[in-house]
Amino acid sequence: MTPEFLIGNITLFVLAIFLGFELITKVPATLHTPLMSGANAISGISIIGALIGANVAYDGGATDVSGILAFVAVVLAMINVVGGFAVTNRMLNMIAGKKRGGA
Repeated sequence: MTPEFLIGNITLFVLAIFLGFELITKVPATLHTPLMSGANAISGISIIGALIGANVAYDGGATDVSGILAFVAVVLAMINVVGGFAVTNRMLNMIAGKKRGGA
């Protein structure tokens, strides 16, 4: 791993943290739940990336830090997807219940 590669990866990571923080703080509370479905799609992309990373890490048969981090990334992204779909489903059921009750 060259120093240029490491500096590039750290820079990308810091920019991703900054962008994520700015994006989340700018979303009003009333839009949080409807945007969760979009966040689930982004987490799905994270799962695919983590699976690719795990494949690359275990391709040589070695279990190193990158393989462990890829596994942790898959687990955390799956928790986010499942939780997001559960909350979205609950909110949709609440909205559907109000529509049925008022009709």
